[in-house]
Amino acid sequence: MATGGSIIGLSLNARPFSVPADAEGQRKTGGWENEVSMNGNGTARLLKTRVALAIDGITIAIDDDRGDAEFLQELQDGTSFFAITITFASGITYQAQAQIVGETQISSANTTASISLSGPGTLTKQ
Repeated sequence: MATGGSIIGLSLNARPFSVPADAEGQRKTGGWENEVSMNGNGTARLLKTRVALAIDGITIAIDDDRGDAEFLQELQDGTSFFAITITFASGITYQAQAQIVGETQISSANTTASISLSGPGTLTKQ
């Protein structure tokens, strides 16, 4: 049985972040994407392209007392990938090496930030 729902937790470089109960993120496990390219005689070729793993648009709680905004910026300023883990409502936890990609803005009204993560390899179950 498939189970969806709230994201239970997220950690970035071993630092845990709370995720609002109504937050949703889009995940891409990484690996390969396929394309079929046709030949003039009706046969086809399979074109495989390696793609990065991604978790897009996940909302996390930001605590100014903990220095969360500064921590995120330090990660983003870094030149390497870092460990991430994410646990879904199903109880399954995935891990990977990733980096924050795109723009990170913090909502002062909601004390949250929407971030996107991407990295090499694949999301793997712990």
